[in-house]
Amino acid sequence: MNTIIGWVAEPLGVLLSYLYGFIDNYAITLIVFTSIVKLCLFPLYADQIKHSARMADVQPKMQALQKKYANDKEMLNIKMMELYKEEKFNPMRGCLPMLIQMPIIFGLFALLRNPTVYIKSEAMLMAVHEAFVWIPDLSQPDPWILPILAGIATFVSFSQTQQQNAVGDNSMAGMMKMMRYFFPIMIVWMGRSFPAGLTIYWFIGSVIQIFQTMGLNRWKKKLTAKSE
Repeated sequence: MNTIIGWVAEPLGVLLSYLYGFIDNYAITLIVFTSIVKLCLFPLYADQIKHSARMADVQPKMQALQKKYANDKEMLNIKMMELYKEEKFNPMRGCLPMLIQMPIIFGLFALLRNPTVYIKSEAMLMAVHEAFVWIPDLSQPDPWILPILAGIATFVSFSQTQQQNAVGDNSMAGMMKMMRYFFPIMIVWMGRSFPAGLTIYWFIGSVIQIFQTMGLNRWKKKLTAKSE
């Protein structure tokens, strides 16, 4: 696993060093770097959101079948397969974008948490200790402000996703509601121990994702309006 993460982290470290060579400011470099990464991952994220929206459309029919064939599992499976074929819907497809993104996300975390391990540039070894606004050293944790900003951005982003993935199942809906508050709190808690550079990545990445989701929602509304 560490080898896979290293394969991802090292080329990302080369990109980070290359950008720093032009920008000459570690924090601004991180912001540009995060924007590029989010832009590259956007097709996968868009596909994941589209699949979630499709899932919401198909879910009432799935629930009706589950209720009708509650006591006949074999017939339920047959009817479910027929429904997937009829609707041209593959439930496993929603996992694929996330599976592809996971090694990249782990590699990014490894790189930004321990940049000196994956970056050979001497300039970068000094750059990670640069100051930014109120933060005196980006290699050290910021105790409150940045983690709280990251937590708020995560809450907004998670809430947007939750609205798109609204589920009818009460137990699942209750768990999602709990995660809506638990996950941002966890980000604040972890942000207080991570290097400030990594927390900047998470905060900027979450803000970009909020705008990406807003754009996808507008696209979905236009598509729905045209089909009606």
